[in-house]
Amino acid sequence: MKYLYYILILFSVSGFSQEKITGMIMEANTENKHIGLAGANVYWLNTTVGTVTDIDGKFSLEYKKEYTKLLISYVGFKTDTLTITEPKMVHHWLQPTDNLNEVTVTTRKLATSKSYLKAGNTFTVSSDELLKAACCNLSESFETNPSIDVNFADAISGTKQIKMLGLTSPYILITTENIPSIRGASQAFGLSFIPGTWVESIQITKGAGSVVNGYESIAGQINTELVKPATDDKLFINAYGSVNGRLELNTHLNSKVSDKWSTGLYLHGNMRDTKFDKNGDSFLDMPLQNQINVMNRWQYTNPEKGFVSFFNLKYLNDHKQTGQVNFNPKTDKLTTNAWGSEIDTKRYEVAGKLGYVNPEIPWQSLGVQTAFSSHKQDSYFGLRQYDITHNSLYANAIYNSIISDSRHKIKTGISYTYDHYDEFLDVENLDSNYKRTENSVGAFFEYNYDNLEKINLTAGIRVDHHNLLGTFVTPRLHVRYTPWEKSALRASFGRGKRSANIFTENQNMFASSRSINILNSNGTVYGLDPEIAWNYGVSFLQGFNLFGKKADVTIDYYITDFKNQVVVDFENPQEVNFYNLDGKSYARSFQIEFNYNVFERFDVRSAYKFYDVQTRYNVGQLEKPLTPKHRLFANASYETEKRDNDKQWKFDVTYNWLGDQRFSSTTSSPIMYQLPERTPAISTLNAQITKVFSKSFEVYLGGENITNVKQPNPIIAANDPFGANFDTTFVYGPIFGSMYYAGLRLKIN
Repeated sequence: MKYLYYILILFSVSGFSQEKITGMIMEANTENKHIGLAGANVYWLNTTVGTVTDIDGKFSLEYKKEYTKLLISYVGFKTDTLTITEPKMVHHWLQPTDNLNEVTVTTRKLATSKSYLKAGNTFTVSSDELLKAACCNLSESFETNPSIDVNFADAISGTKQIKMLGLTSPYILITTENIPSIRGASQAFGLSFIPGTWVESIQITKGAGSVVNGYESIAGQINTELVKPATDDKLFINAYGSVNGRLELNTHLNSKVSDKWSTGLYLHGNMRDTKFDKNGDSFLDMPLQNQINVMNRWQYTNPEKGFVSFFNLKYLNDHKQTGQVNFNPKTDKLTTNAWGSEIDTKRYEVAGKLGYVNPEIPWQSLGVQTAFSSHKQDSYFGLRQYDITHNSLYANAIYNSIISDSRHKIKTGISYTYDHYDEFLDVENLDSNYKRTENSVGAFFEYNYDNLEKINLTAGIRVDHHNLLGTFVTPRLHVRYTPWEKSALRASFGRGKRSANIFTENQNMFASSRSINILNSNGTVYGLDPEIAWNYGVSFLQGFNLFGKKADVTIDYYITDFKNQVVVDFENPQEVNFYNLDGKSYARSFQIEFNYNVFERFDVRSAYKFYDVQTRYNVGQLEKPLTPKHRLFANASYETEKRDNDKQWKFDVTYNWLGDQRFSSTTSSPIMYQLPERTPAISTLNAQITKVFSKSFEVYLGGENITNVKQPNPIIAANDPFGANFDTTFVYGPIFGSMYYAGLRLKIN
């Protein structure tokens, strides 16, 4: 029968050998039996030309001489890429995967990648891209990315905040391996608690995220994949030092305990003990800091029985001191001797993931995610004290399967979240203690249809019951349509809902003399009602060849329309007011991005962004403060050809231009403390050079803000920090000026 099969195949392709390839995709087995895989995806790489195998695992596919890479994928199996040089019969066995991660084989590893086939507007940032900026933590990982905006949160903490689609990080679902991680008490500083060297890749999705990960996503989702003990270097060391006094050391120690168990110990430490006051305002330009961050990670893989699991233990101790140069916490804490601030954070995390793929039915899988965290922050800002303890529990069970074939995939499951907040404030006009417990139970269902050629649709819905927010429904939809080759037209919409943590998300307000007022009292969280928003978006991706080299253009437009929002109102320079929206609030984002491989190993990226972000304040409809309408981005990277033992040079340059931004009103302040209506436009230039000496050792040298742009007088009334006009929140640009750094990386496989 086996020989008869070959004869039949040969006859079937004889008439089409010049135009088609045919074959059979099978499940790998020790006996090499012909066990066909029905519903396997077979398509030409970087095209939308593809098909799905029939009930016997057979397929027929159009062939052109320019098609050279045939990609074969199937749920529960490793994705393979075959080199095809002529029309022929393809007879291929797929190997069962030993992990739950999708594997894509390409000819050259790209620093960033976009998909032409997925329904969501998602792109992946690899570890190679992260190394371009020698990033030290997750908040600094987006400096070379055009879709994420990075700027300082205030003039004293040195904390960088991110924005997507014109909205701040509370409106972005930030996950670690698809487990919500930066939320609640960690919202202000949590991005700085994930070292950059721990990150394997980052997936950024614009628009409402998947219903599988929760109901809070409004502007998008940022998911961080951590390095895996089984595949990471046995030993990795990164040492970093900068002229602003920052010293860092990262160490990875990985070992294989047995055939199925691997473990890794990841150590991160950073410190800054040098005081800088370049602008002479008597305040530190950057805080003094010490951080110890430890993670122990375990990985279990059993491909024969279909199990893969991860278990993480994390501990963090972070201390920041900022304020006036002469501030001494031992003698000046909570006094008027000198203005100062300390922020002490201790955080414990335990997380586990268990995945099971049925060896007999590989398109069926079950995943369970659990995480517990305890976050405790003790802090004061001048005479104001703010402490928060946040204990969180998260659990999610996900079942994956297909309907008839892999064109029709489903995900369904249930989730549970528990959050207990205990906040203490020593602030005028507010109660001293705010305690609350939030818990929710939710169920979700997600359907994905993908015919590979034209349509990919992901539709999801979830229902949650929350003890404070009630019972509500969250729908999400993402659609991809391919009108012609190397193109992807996408549309999406979705609803998000969240309770605003007004104190921890706006800690910069404590470093001012503003009175803090909550104007509502009937809501369930701080007297406020939950935030609700709809996000709508369209995107178009077109790939093409320019002078024989690959290029692509992406255009997208997103609208976030708030049905209710907790308005943070800074329009009175003596107050910060919180209240629920009465009127319109929206964020409109337009972006056009151009990527081009100019020649071998030389890539350029450029982008223009336009934001229209407005909110109805008590004084009227106004543009969101400190949000530029216009932004320009450009990045160029070049690598020399690898020589013996991977020796090469790497060069990277990033340019950012920010248009003018609106200051919140200062018209009622004394004339000496009034600011103009808008900021000046600013531009910054970053660059890095890396010398790779071998596969095991490299050094790097770089500079941030090389053009030495500095915001003059970033602190209002710095000469009178305990007076009525003191304010550190009016920050639109760099404070320290140019900053240079150097470091080395050592790895042993």
